[in-house]
Amino acid sequence: MNQKIISKVGKKGVIYIPKKIIRSLHINEGDRVLMSIEGNKLVLEFVPNPLSLALRIKKWAKTSVEEFERESEEEQDELYNP
Repeated sequence: MNQKIISKVGKKGVIYIPKKIIRSLHINEGDRVLMSIEGNKLVLEFVPNPLSLALRIKKWAKTSVEEFERESEEEQDELYNP
């Protein structure tokens, strides 16, 4: 998305992000944004939450916690006890 949208600054310097942008970036309450200043521009970058990102992507494998733990222990054993 390469759009420019005008937004107002509210009380206490709060900047409201329009719903259109929130929806397109899948931003949820509590998510983080990185703010930087480039010249006279304020740049906001969405910082994805790894957990919510993992929940949104398509799953291609199924495993149980027990199976994951067993595989992890086997890999660690091979790595540390050759």
